[in-house]
Amino acid sequence: MSNNTRVDILHIWVDADACPNVIKEILFRAAERVEVPLTLVANKALQTPPSRLISSVRVSGGFDVADNYIVQHAQAGDLVITADIPLAAEIIETGGHALNPRGTFYTTDNIKERLAMRDLMDELRGSGIMTGGPPALGQGERQAFANQLDRFLTRHARSQEQKT
Repeated sequence: MSNNTRVDILHIWVDADACPNVIKEILFRAAERVEVPLTLVANKALQTPPSRLISSVRVSGGFDVADNYIVQHAQAGDLVITADIPLAAEIIETGGHALNPRGTFYTTDNIKERLAMRDLMDELRGSGIMTGGPPALGQGERQAFANQLDRFLTRHARSQEQKT
């Protein structure tokens, strides 16, 4: 993507409490490169680079407070970065896009299966079965995320160019 590509009518929201720093860095660079607003939402203070495009919102602590903030403020067409499957489902339902920090887009085709798997894992944990967490974010997943983000932003920029 060229440095002068501008992406309009798009906002990137980040469910930042559990988002890895390396993913945030990729997002910071992308927001500056394509001039798209980026907002990190968390229940703790976050450091962001000085930028007119990048901001953070600190919400109060509590279950799903950051998720609820994102759902209330995201518009159809916006991109949400999250590993939270219920949040991704809500965003998709309202016409937004959701990208996992590991580089996988949540879609209308895969979100129901992901919700069912999440519920199953919750049941297993609730019955005392140790299911473990996800593995550490590897270089391949970082690259997959960066590639998916770039493809999304490129497609979005092209669709905006066609509208003008």
